[in-house]
Amino acid sequence: MSTAELAEGAESAQAQTTVYTPLYRAIWRWHFYAGLIVLPFMILLAVTGGVYLFKDEINAVLYREVLTVTPQDGVTLNPSQIVAKASEFAPGQVVSYVPPALPSDSAAVTVDTEASGKIRVYVDPYNGQVLGQLSDSGFARTPLMLLMRKVHSLNYFGEAPNRIIEIVGGWALVLVVTGFYLWWPRGRNVGVFTIRTKAAPRTVWRDVHVVTGAYAGLFIFFLAITGMPWSGVWGKYVNIYADQAGLGYPPEYWSEVPKSKVPMVEGMSQTAWALENTPMPVSTPNGAAPIGIDQAVAAFDGLGIHKGYVIDFPGGAQGVFSASVFPDQIIGEKIIHLDQYSGAPLFNGGFADLGIVGKSIEWGVSVHMGQEFGIINQWLMALSCLAIVVMSVAGIVMWWKRKPQGALGAPRYPADFRIPRALLVIALVVGMVFPLSGLSLVAVLVVDCLLPKRWKEKLA
Repeated sequence: MSTAELAEGAESAQAQTTVYTPLYRAIWRWHFYAGLIVLPFMILLAVTGGVYLFKDEINAVLYREVLTVTPQDGVTLNPSQIVAKASEFAPGQVVSYVPPALPSDSAAVTVDTEASGKIRVYVDPYNGQVLGQLSDSGFARTPLMLLMRKVHSLNYFGEAPNRIIEIVGGWALVLVVTGFYLWWPRGRNVGVFTIRTKAAPRTVWRDVHVVTGAYAGLFIFFLAITGMPWSGVWGKYVNIYADQAGLGYPPEYWSEVPKSKVPMVEGMSQTAWALENTPMPVSTPNGAAPIGIDQAVAAFDGLGIHKGYVIDFPGGAQGVFSASVFPDQIIGEKIIHLDQYSGAPLFNGGFADLGIVGKSIEWGVSVHMGQEFGIINQWLMALSCLAIVVMSVAGIVMWWKRKPQGALGAPRYPADFRIPRALLVIALVVGMVFPLSGLSLVAVLVVDCLLPKRWKEKLA
């Protein structure tokens, strides 16, 4: 008999002598269900999120010809001249303008054209040469990164699939919590902190799954919970309630400003999470001509906004010039709206003006995207994404190796099983905090309890 077979036999003997409480078995079963539901999605999220963490580096390589220029001595063209060059190249309505953040950056002008929709035209700010065009990709900057962002949120597949992400996020939290409970040593010698590479294959896969989770579980929990603000239901309503309670942007911060009925998420290329549902301000026509992009840029620079900002042009006679920037360190986040006729600031808000909920979520999003603490933050999130893939693959292989033929292989409940209070508490908490996840969790719990005995045997 081989060493691996002996190790497998020893492990089986130990498992047979281990007394698993009803609570342990129930949580093991729920951990199994959570994994079955979310692992495919978590692999997708980890891969697309891991790629997106390096969007600036990837964009700089793949789109270098349009994003960068050779710095030159002397002054650059005025913004109006750059916009004119872009408009000549792609006739249409100018939507936004991105001034160069660095001497080696090109300027970008988004134009809404009849033939191709919104495109972003890149212009050399020193000589006005048009470097090329890409489809407008907003905050993602390039089509490839926009694709990663949309697939990551499932927005690429429509509004309904996007709701799945919220369910996955809630189940991922359940997966981490139940995983830690199952991992907790409790005096057992089962490879809790190290991978037993000389053990039987099934044991190695189990150790890979368990040990990776032990070290990366908290980071996975963080990624799951900080991804929730982008969800369609939870994120939307937390945003609304936070603003109403003055915990996002306090209403009195700009209560005297005339406002439209268009929310900022629709009226701007990019906006802060806390301001997505806040209405755009409006300009007051006073008989004067609009100030134009040159004066708008000068005004924004004079107000001390961080370089790298995007300027959205006024949408109609009551529209405003809007500048927004979201640098790596969230403390530099700022949004400014100018009256297009007087050039007066109608709103000038940044991270420091947010309430506790707004600050917490914006900070969490910044860390989630690998920005807040530089390269350490970036690689820590990347390693967390890698850990998710490794854990998921190991979990799938481990399940496949232990699954009985013709059955699902779910851990069995004891014959006299009653639902432990711990499971009810988990279902209640998840349901209250994340309604879509809670509803799915309760649905699975009810189905699991009401299944006929012969079906339960098929699952076991």
